[in-house]
Parts: sequence; structure tokens; C-alpha cells
Amino acid sequence: MSEAMMNEKKALLEVHDLHVSYGAIKALSGVSLKVYEGEIVSVIGSNGAGKSTLMNAIMGMVRREKGEVRLSDAVLDSKSFRVVQQGISLSPEGRKVFAPLTVLENLRMGAFPRGNDGKIGEDLEWVFSLFPRLKERIAQYAGTLSGGEQQMLAIGRALMSRPKVLLLDEPSLGLAPIIIKDIFKELRRINNDGVTILLVEQNARQALLLSHRGYVIQTGRLVNEGPSEELLANADIKAAYLGGGHSKGKTTRALA
Repeated sequence: MSEAMMNEKKALLEVHDLHVSYGAIKALSGVSLKVYEGEIVSVIGSNGAGKSTLMNAIMGMVRREKGEVRLSDAVLDSKSFRVVQQGISLSPEGRKVFAPLTVLENLRMGAFPRGNDGKIGEDLEWVFSLFPRLKERIAQYAGTLSGGEQQMLAIGRALMSRPKVLLLDEPSLGLAPIIIKDIFKELRRINNDGVTILLVEQNARQALLLSHRGYVIQTGRLVNEGPSEELLANADIKAAYLGGGHSKGKTTRALA
């Protein structure tokens, strides 16, 4: 989507001037970003930059000290279960599946906010088409799955609420490269099936290769943004996050 088109179009998800603190520690300082319908948008940055705090603040899992988050122009609630009902779901860092429950029970937990929606069965089959291994292990306890299978389950569980925007927090964390490749391939398919995605990922190259646009966060502030291909080609970002090249200038530029 071109910059001119984005300026004309209303954002599906908008974070405006978001501030979050943990006691005296400022975790987010005036973060603002937009995600448009049909996009995959990535947020990259080093450990401790504020990526997971951003996701948790959108979900209402940490208190928003200042600022607001809007979905389809409606202000998101401060309670996470209501945020899910409004149309956003999160696949959290570290997966956090319900270990004593089966794969099927985990997926049904994801659909709980939908009540007696008659299309839950259809969406189960959709998730199983994305991740066939989950269907093979449908009666297996989640705690006995491999790390890759648990990540598939966490994503599938988040999809079962039928979100307008899917938040993904570090989906590649702790996984083997071949599993990461498979999961990111399915993320593109999920997006092609009509789900808008906001992705937080320490594997910056993988995130930018997948996404349409990206934001760079440092110590709680967004310091760069743009189309993913431009960020991939940026010498400073290559040096700081992509493991290649040497920057001759500053590693960031301030947002206008």
C-alpha cells in the first residue's frame, strides 16, 4: 500500500501516544503506529526495547498510563477479555498454552468469547488445514507437544476468536530454523485468508521479509518506520539488527 493510499484510508488498528511504566521504569514513551486492513506490520528491536510491552498494552494486560488504542475507530477496552471480544487476539511470547488441556480443548478455549457461534467447527477445520499436525495430536495434552507444535497451537488458539487483528509476540522464539520457516509460511497464508497481523519479532530479517511495513523500537520509542524492503536495505538497520554491514552514521532517525 502506497503512502498516499494510507493517508486516505482509515487505519484498522491505531496506537496513539502510548505510555507504559513499571514503577519508575518507563517502558513505552509516546508510541504511535497504524496497521491497515490486510497488512502484516512488524515491530523489530532488541531485547528490552518494549516490544512485548507494546503488545500487552494493546491487549489491556498492562495498564496504559497515557494514550489510547483504537480498532475500527472504537477505543479498545482496558480489560483484555473485552479486547478479544472487540476483535483482537494475541499469540503470546513463550506460547503459554494450557498444558493440562488437550489440543482440542486449547482451541475451544480460544473460541470461548464467541459463545455458541455456529461457525466454530468450520474454524477448527481451518486451523487444522493451516497446521495439520494439530489435527494429528487433537487428543494430546498440550504440555507434551514439541516447542514448534505448541507455537502452532498458540497461533491456532488465537485464531479461534476470529480476530480482525492477530497479534504475534515472538513466534520464532526458541524454535529450529526449519520450524520457523514452516510457521512463517503459514502466517502468510493466514494473512492471505484475510487476517491482519501485527508481528513483534526479534528475528528482524525474518519479520521484515514477511511483512509489508515495519517499525523499529528502541528503549520504548519508535525510531524508524517504512516499507519493509526499505528497512531491509537501510545500512543502519542492517548494522544494528540484521547482522551485516557497518553504519557510518546514527543507527536511527527520529520520526517526523
